[in-house]
Amino acid sequence: MHIPSPRGKLSACVAEVLRQQQVGPIDASFAESDEDAALSLWILHELSYSGFADVDDGLEWDIGLVTLRLELEAALEAQLRDRFPGPPEPSDDLVAAFFGYVETHDGPSLAGHVHTDGTDEQVLELLRWRSVYHLKETDPSAFVLARLPRPARAALAELLYDEYGAGRPERLHSHLFAEAMRSVGLDPERGYVDDVPLEVLELNNAVTMFGLHRRLRGAAMGHLAAFECTSSVPSRRLVRGLQRLGFPPPVIDYYEEHVLADAVHEQVAVRDIVSPLVTEDPRQLEDVFFGAFTCLDQEARVARVLLDRWGVAA
Repeated sequence: MHIPSPRGKLSACVAEVLRQQQVGPIDASFAESDEDAALSLWILHELSYSGFADVDDGLEWDIGLVTLRLELEAALEAQLRDRFPGPPEPSDDLVAAFFGYVETHDGPSLAGHVHTDGTDEQVLELLRWRSVYHLKETDPSAFVLARLPRPARAALAELLYDEYGAGRPERLHSHLFAEAMRSVGLDPERGYVDDVPLEVLELNNAVTMFGLHRRLRGAAMGHLAAFECTSSVPSRRLVRGLQRLGFPPPVIDYYEEHVLADAVHEQVAVRDIVSPLVTEDPRQLEDVFFGAFTCLDQEARVARVLLDRWGVAA
């Protein structure tokens, strides 16, 4: 992947610095818009994943770039916490409280639209937007593995094993999504960051930020649990919509994989990861719900933007 096209002064500066490998202090106030700041942070986060073809891997830990990343993350976290209404009322049954919390946050349904009324062009746009996350699916959660108490760590390792193909490289969920893209003429190596709006960048920046910071491990696992709780049923509806439209088998296979897998993963994430994490450290409770809310809220924001583009009432 190559560095995406800049969206303002700050992202242009970050891109130039990475290409020239001449790093010095970069002022976050250079950002000309929220999109400019979000893209800059996304680029800096990508250095901790696969990086860029034209960028030195050593720049991941350059002090100037790390300083800028932390400034941008602080602004993003403050914004996300401002949106968070707080955790639900205290309960003796965290598992039931978490499932109930997720059920009360029912946002607009992209899957529902694809199921009944979506068009080929709309599905292709959805795949491009989703590719920003799904081409590194679950990778943010892997950063958290060593930071969890023993029971939660074992459960997360179990979940990751499934997500990473259960020992079969061809069944990695990120690889399945790449194959789905290829089957419809999209190029997973190109990357489609240039195509996505602010909401998609923020969604991806949040989950990466949660994964990279030990202090946000509760938010990371709350985000993961909410994501898994809201994946199985929409995946089933997407499968039916894709079948209705006649999409090729690799696209349907990707979503069929998530119908059963995520029905299991939601139980693992809530009962075996989140619950023991909070039992071990009750201070993580609020951040668990902060992460869950962020997942649900950002997914809803992305859905509203996309449905609006399609002229569909959210």
